[in-house]
Amino acid sequence: MSRPQKFRLGDLLVQDKLVTEEQLNQALGEQRGSGRKLGQVLVDHGWITEAQIAKAVARQLRAPYIDLAHFPLRPELAQLLPEAHARRMHAIVLDDPPSGLMVGMADPTDIYAFDEIGRLLKRSIDLAVITETHLHAALDRVYHSTEEIEGLARELTTELAGAETDLGDLLGVDSTSNEDAPVVRLLYSVFEQALRLRASDIHIEPQEKQLRIRFRIDGVLHVQTEADPKISSAVALRLKLMSGLDISEKRLPQDGRFAVRLKDGTVDIRISTMPAQYGESVVMRLLSQSTGMLDLEKMKMPAPMLAALRRAIDKPSGMILVTGPTGSGKTTTLYGALNALNSTERKIITVEDPVEYRLPGLNQVQVMEKIDLGFDRVLRAALRQDPDVILVGEIRDKATAEIGLRAAMTGHLVLSTLHTNDAASTPARLIDMGVPRWMVALSLQLVVAQRLVRTLCQACAVPHEPTPQEHTWLRSLLGAEADNATYKFGKGCPECNHSGFRGRTGVYEFLEMNLGLIDALNHPEPGVFAKAARAHMGGHTLRRDAARLVVEGRTTVDEAMRVSAEVDE
Repeated sequence: MSRPQKFRLGDLLVQDKLVTEEQLNQALGEQRGSGRKLGQVLVDHGWITEAQIAKAVARQLRAPYIDLAHFPLRPELAQLLPEAHARRMHAIVLDDPPSGLMVGMADPTDIYAFDEIGRLLKRSIDLAVITETHLHAALDRVYHSTEEIEGLARELTTELAGAETDLGDLLGVDSTSNEDAPVVRLLYSVFEQALRLRASDIHIEPQEKQLRIRFRIDGVLHVQTEADPKISSAVALRLKLMSGLDISEKRLPQDGRFAVRLKDGTVDIRISTMPAQYGESVVMRLLSQSTGMLDLEKMKMPAPMLAALRRAIDKPSGMILVTGPTGSGKTTTLYGALNALNSTERKIITVEDPVEYRLPGLNQVQVMEKIDLGFDRVLRAALRQDPDVILVGEIRDKATAEIGLRAAMTGHLVLSTLHTNDAASTPARLIDMGVPRWMVALSLQLVVAQRLVRTLCQACAVPHEPTPQEHTWLRSLLGAEADNATYKFGKGCPECNHSGFRGRTGVYEFLEMNLGLIDALNHPEPGVFAKAARAHMGGHTLRRDAARLVVEGRTTVDEAMRVSAEVDE
């Protein structure tokens, strides 16, 4: 293909009637004052989209327009152009037809970049036009910063092997913010990539022959890189320094936290270390400092569930429990409720291990068992602070349960979590801890049970015909509603890293206590309450909520059945 020719973008867009002369003149004035590109100014105003601009440019150049959101990228082909050059020249290798490599460019009029790409690839080039936004997402997916992380790991291995190298310099011991230390650069690269891929956890696991780094994305672990196991002790030591842990203690588990400032913002990191066979295993949970997601309205709860939760938090006293396994989003739900309650008229105290979210206006206390500052002790002290609302991170024992329930009986609103399988079994779990039945009956207002399910990637979701077994399962929960639904399946695309899923959402069930349930709870036979609770809940169960997401086209039948299999009914 011949070299692309220069042309005036504004004239082209007016000629194609995509913008008016007035809009173009206004955008040109803003461009001169801000230094931004003309196309970006037009897009920011909402007068045109990136795709419309790219298609117009493609028509002018007689080149194809490629929608990268739906294009099957081949990583081995894209990586023919080194990542640094791809990002600098806003380009990516798309295909390898006989005529020459097809290269997508976000700025196809950049003649110098076009010539340099040809020199680097040493092949003839067929030009395609792509959008800038899709390009950045594609580069992140293709390169995953794996090359950079592996290079830094090799550099650290080499420097650790050098007898003259000072270990303190390698680890940045002299300054906790020493960004030039090899291990610091390695870790920050890992943090950046984890944030870019929406990872919730980072697992650093020393094995016999390699140090494995894995990310948990949408609840599933993915291997990010494998490095020389010799660097595992240096990585663990540096992380301990960052989180203020005892660097001399390698035989006992330790927990801590720290914050890192990255390109895309600051992230809180909760760290847990544990001695394993080949070194210390480290798991880090990434906690967003943003409170935007803590809005109850944005949690996409079913309307009856949201109404029940709002009724409960509007009461001046009583206990609200959120149950589910680790990582099911219990704390997020509770903080959504706290965010709704947070005002200058209320004193709110939280007792947590650890403090996961930080909200202004709250009095948040970190439990520290090693200095005998447990949940029960902090909770007793909190009650002397004249609180209106108390959040207890987790009810772990009889003492904490009794203090929380007594507080709920004496004019305080108490929110907490409990590890139970479903809502109906929660009161029985408290009684099994040794709490009197009457105390549970008088104090408990609402129980919410929840799980997280993976949601379909909307970029690659296609219609799906359920199997007879799947249809029977759905019909048992939804009745005739299951017959008229359009089911979907994610076939996998670059947007979701070919998994078919992107993001997670909650499924819920709730049990709102009433006089009939209080009477049933006081019955000595536990089965009486369980039967009454399930009858009272009706269709508001985890299984039915998961099935509802299927018929709405937000998840797959398999995913809904997987979550449902965790619940006993």
